[in-house]
Amino acid sequence: MMRRGTPVGCLYTYKPNRNVYLMMKQLLLLCAVSALLFCANGCSSPENKPGDSAAAHTLRFWHFWSEPTQKEALKKVVAEFEKEYNCKVELTDLSWNDGKTKLFAAFNSNTAPDVVELGSDWVAQFSAAGVLENLSDDSLDFNSFADFSKAPAMYKGAAYAVPWVVDTRVLFYNKALLRKAGLPDTPPATMPALLSAAEQINKLSNGVFGFGANGDDQHRLYKKVLPFFWSNGGRILDNSGKPVINSPENIAALDMYLSLARAGMMETQRQLDNEFLKGNIGFWISGSWLLSKLQKTDSTIDYGVMMIPPFTTGGAGFSFAGGEYLAVNARAEHSDLAKKFARFMTDGKHALAFCQSVYDAGFPASKQYINDPYFQSVPYRTVFAEQLQHAQMTPVHPQWLDIEKIIEDAVVEALFGRRTAQETLNAAQGQIAALLAGNQ
Repeated sequence: MMRRGTPVGCLYTYKPNRNVYLMMKQLLLLCAVSALLFCANGCSSPENKPGDSAAAHTLRFWHFWSEPTQKEALKKVVAEFEKEYNCKVELTDLSWNDGKTKLFAAFNSNTAPDVVELGSDWVAQFSAAGVLENLSDDSLDFNSFADFSKAPAMYKGAAYAVPWVVDTRVLFYNKALLRKAGLPDTPPATMPALLSAAEQINKLSNGVFGFGANGDDQHRLYKKVLPFFWSNGGRILDNSGKPVINSPENIAALDMYLSLARAGMMETQRQLDNEFLKGNIGFWISGSWLLSKLQKTDSTIDYGVMMIPPFTTGGAGFSFAGGEYLAVNARAEHSDLAKKFARFMTDGKHALAFCQSVYDAGFPASKQYINDPYFQSVPYRTVFAEQLQHAQMTPVHPQWLDIEKIIEDAVVEALFGRRTAQETLNAAQGQIAALLAGNQ
């Protein structure tokens, strides 16, 4: 072997004194031990404390806020966490089209990030798979979150996720079309009144429709139909977890949805949003993203926003509540830091800052901030806040997505006239019962 500093072609033999050799060996051993101790103390601690001068740890967070303005708002809040805990957070954005598939693959290959964002109807499935950290013994105060947001975070009595932001859907109505149909431009007080008004508008023709109904629109159709069930006193599963989807309440509620669909246009969520923006739909259940579009465009539509009407006078109309949750990987490399990140992001003041920058984010799940004065200053947001008091989330069940598909397929059968409301819900009842029985 050629030594550095040895002239090429010059060979020599070096025989050190034995005492010098031993001293050199001891010095090298001491240096090696010191290096190991430094790495142990500076590199492998579970987290860096604020002000720690050690190299910052990198925390991985996968999320679904992929639009440019959303990502910038998220980075701004995350930067505060990085500064406080002297660490780095590596952000990876997912899409709703294939994000869940990527999460499955990551957990199956043990490459999942430290913290993940999950939809409210996903948490139970991931919790049941045993891939999420049990947060019940952490210092999280779950009583600080809105009551309706707690259930999706829980599985078999333990908490596996933290509510972050929540939102709901309300009924948009076109006042000009109501007046054109010879009706008052005030919102209908009940579902039967809504149907009557929609039928009157639908008679105007000329590309005008009374109601916007989601058709074969996967992962969205159930969000429109379930509120009809709930508003009429129906449920999907009873307290024991058995299906009750073919109850008389649900059959009557589905009949109402079918009647409204016949008095309007059946399309996808995106298309119906666009048609409402053009002034072609009288009534349409949608979310805050449509409100944002109406306010940003040069639209001259004279519209209003109201809560979902009840089936009977004096009753309550319920809507669908959706939410985003943060969960910690059970095998997170920096578990303690990951939990601190989940607490930080879901803290009301930080969630509010995010919602103020991202209109579509909705409201903080924190009770203290869900009715923050900020929302009073934004047109129509008070209607959304009030609707959240009468909103529900999907049943907490690890097989919810399978149940969801059965419901949507059944409703499509009825929408296209292949089965009556009773026939299609009877079939769905049998399919859900078989599904759950097969996995007991």
